Amino acid sequence: MKVLVACEESQAVTKAFRARGHEAYSCDILPCSGGHPEWHIQGEIRELFILWYSYKITWDMVIAFPPCTDLAVSGARWFKEKRADGRQQKSIEFFMMFTALDCPKVAIENPIGIMSSHYRKPDQIVQPWMFGHGETKATCFWLKGLPKLEPTNIVEGREQRVWKMGPSPERAKLRSKTFPGIAAAMAEQWGSE
Repeated sequence: MKVLVACEESQAVTKAFRARGHEAYSCDILPCSGGHPEWHIQGEIRELFILWYSYKITWDMVIAFPPCTDLAVSGARWFKEKRADGRQQKSIEFFMMFTALDCPKVAIENPIGIMSSHYRKPDQIVQPWMFGHGETKATCFWLKGLPKLEPTNIVEGREQRVWKMGPSPERAKLRSKTFPGIAAAMAEQWGSE
């Protein structure tokens, strides 16, 4: 299966699909940090979609991780400012681009935020502790042509470590990383669909 993992610099999901024999590529404006630049397409995804459509390049599955900075409820105290200067609307439009893809299987990931009311409720909300990580971090999925993920390893020790990180230049990047157990579940369950 040919899989595009959009807005993924970490390559966690890409590597999980590759490990199961799929032709998976990450795509992000940032260089990849996952160690496999040969599987990474660095560029602005909107421009790449236009190019791919013009050359009739298709994907069997797209898994998208659109930036949540202007959409997540964790940043609600800045929403008024983000609405006023247009940042939030741009983020909504970017998210919505993935809902309109001509692809049979699409998953869009984001934390709890405004897309639940602006677009629609997510098909599923998962937690890292459902996939072997003793952590809480609600993750929403909007799905097209894909089933809900089934938990693979429910564990105790549920803490909110990700949200306790102090300010740093790398904080947003670290908080957005996909947990390996969730990435493995995506590859195993969605890769066999």
